[in-house]
Amino acid sequence: MPEQGYLDDLRLAHVLADTADSITTARFKSQGLTITAKPDLTPVTDADLAVEDAIRSTLSRARPRDAVHGEERADTGWGPRRWVIDPIDGTKNFVRGVPVWATLIALMEGDRVVVGVVSAPAMSRRWWASLGGGAFTGRSLLQGSRCAVSAVDSIEDASLSYSSIHGWVDEGRGQQFVDLMRRCWRTRAYGDFWSYMLLAEGAVDIACEPELALHDMAALDVIVTEAGGRFTNLDGSSGPHGPGAIATNGRLQDSVVGQLWKA
Repeated sequence: MPEQGYLDDLRLAHVLADTADSITTARFKSQGLTITAKPDLTPVTDADLAVEDAIRSTLSRARPRDAVHGEERADTGWGPRRWVIDPIDGTKNFVRGVPVWATLIALMEGDRVVVGVVSAPAMSRRWWASLGGGAFTGRSLLQGSRCAVSAVDSIEDASLSYSSIHGWVDEGRGQQFVDLMRRCWRTRAYGDFWSYMLLAEGAVDIACEPELALHDMAALDVIVTEAGGRFTNLDGSSGPHGPGAIATNGRLQDSVVGQLWKA
């Protein structure tokens, strides 16, 4: 179980995830789903907006003193405690009918993530963690099994999961990434949140992406680290603050950061 200091926050995060799940599952594959393009040309749906608005509404009542940072709406509040929300991680999957998408909910104290929940209702999966309380997966807070990363200690024996190659080329690390892929025993593009949850479960050993925002990473960070792994930016600094993310079972972190180093 999580440390008592974060138990109430973790319970609230599960309630928020339940609300999100009810909205997203109702809108998934809906003929009336509204899709528009944001200024960066990435898609946003009415479901994204509805989820974030519902979470913000609950937080305004349950945690009125906490700040909120979300993907779709302007930041609100101030102070050391901040909720970080990605209403639908994997929106492109969502709009195409691919069931690999999730709501990401995190609580940060300063620069440190202390609670994280990843809920993927179309996959009937949920993952969660709190600082010092371990990482778990299951259907509810009281019915979870502990997550633990793998013990693989060589890149040549490792399974790598990623989202795409294009971002690595744009970042100027395309050759480094291809070299890493060639060294690995197995590579698959599970993508988005799922790469990192598979890492936390010990099913893959390396997950990395070059272009991520705080809302993409915060919940993943605490789940990976509480499962025994490491989560850093591309240059090896710990935490969900970018640029990009490299997560491993811990044993491989320095080797992978070195492999992807941009001279």
